[in-house]
Amino acid sequence: MPKTPAVFLLLGLCLFGAADALYKQWIPDTNYENKTNWDKGSVPCGNDIVQFSAQRKVSVYVETVHSVQEIRLPVDGEFILPSGGGFTVSNGGDPGCGAGVTAQFKDAESLQWFDPALWQAAESSDDLEKGRFLFSVHEESVPCQYDNVVFRAGSSFRVDTTSNQPSVPVQSVSVLGKKFSSSSEFTHYLGSHSGRLQFHGTSSPSVGASGCSDTSGCDCGNSANHNRICGTVTCAPMSCKKPLYPIGHCCDVCSAIVTIQYSSGFILESYRIRLQHLFLGLPSYQSIQLGMSKVHKSQYFLGVIPRAAAAEIQIVLLDGGSGAVAEALARDILKDVQAQGSNLGITGAEFQASSGATSGDGAGDNAGVVVGAVFGILIVVVGLPLLAVLFRRGVIKMPTMPTIAIPSLSSLRRSQEEIGDFTDHGFENPIFDKPTMMPEVPGIYGTEAANSISLTPSGVHFVNPAYDENETSVDFSA
Repeated sequence: MPKTPAVFLLLGLCLFGAADALYKQWIPDTNYENKTNWDKGSVPCGNDIVQFSAQRKVSVYVETVHSVQEIRLPVDGEFILPSGGGFTVSNGGDPGCGAGVTAQFKDAESLQWFDPALWQAAESSDDLEKGRFLFSVHEESVPCQYDNVVFRAGSSFRVDTTSNQPSVPVQSVSVLGKKFSSSSEFTHYLGSHSGRLQFHGTSSPSVGASGCSDTSGCDCGNSANHNRICGTVTCAPMSCKKPLYPIGHCCDVCSAIVTIQYSSGFILESYRIRLQHLFLGLPSYQSIQLGMSKVHKSQYFLGVIPRAAAAEIQIVLLDGGSGAVAEALARDILKDVQAQGSNLGITGAEFQASSGATSGDGAGDNAGVVVGAVFGILIVVVGLPLLAVLFRRGVIKMPTMPTIAIPSLSSLRRSQEEIGDFTDHGFENPIFDKPTMMPEVPGIYGTEAANSISLTPSGVHFVNPAYDENETSVDFSA
């Protein structure tokens, strides 16, 4: 039966002493009994020659007694021999070993602290033992500043702790079953022969970091090493419609991402427990990997000007497929937020999925409309007076328009007078326009005829020679 919000709140308060302080366990080892540490894929037997690279440093944990024909040791190395561990020399009389080979111990020099594939995370040391591991984005898959680092008891290792920072801060480190939470004590161990063989690199782990005091979670602190972390990751090709890129992750994923806005009453660990009990135990969601963390999302004023980043809770849901199951869970989480969000300290939620679907609980959408309207009004109220001031000061000038000469009335009149002699007569008169056509008629184009033609505002007047005796005037007014 699902637990009530009050029960989850109580569980969160009970666990808050370790809230946001997970246990991160190193996976590789340099144990003699681990067959993956040998180039032949098997542990050497009595007829074999055991060889360690002479120039490599190594700390090897030997849990039981082994018979070998010969051992070639490195210049700087050690065997850690608990009670019951050791070696015996054989003269090649091991009948179950075959003819004997030279078995080479693999090099552990390249194993890096900031490789997410080399760590396992759990909420408690008990969960580590039982294999109840947590999924996280790549930045948080390696130890965060509030985490407890565990190197398994009964094992040794070699890890390169090179970082982009002078040190690698964590809350505690457990080596060979001993937990170091004091800075001075762990520094002393790092200076020992075993410590120098197990930890190497330009940076060193440091312990004693205080626990997270924020119930909504704390920043992991690995963003400075994001490129170093992602340099160890190989991303698989995606086949979904819209792969997503979670904050703190190195690869696109086919998934769904739920973003939570919260108030002071929100408790990260209690909400993680709630989701695990309400949803991850259901048969339909058993394939889901859920990673939850506080992230700081970049914010921009008017979508351009950067401003202070806002803290949100990011929930990454992976289903190992196209993301369809993850999207279904994201929708169920939003329904739960709508029903119980106010009791959990959640003020809003939204999700995006690899199918391209997005959704919100309504509050965010309305807020976006309001904010957009406010920004629009601000642009009008502030922008117009600003343009006016800039125009008055000459910072902004009106563009120069091309000059078009418009003639005045007096110039039009002068033009009309100048072209008066070229007034259109309306049609060609062969008598006046082509005098050479009628040269046999005397006196028509003489001085007298020329003087008898007059131009008046009403038209053209001339004296017809056929009627010149009576000086009859013919008017061809247009």
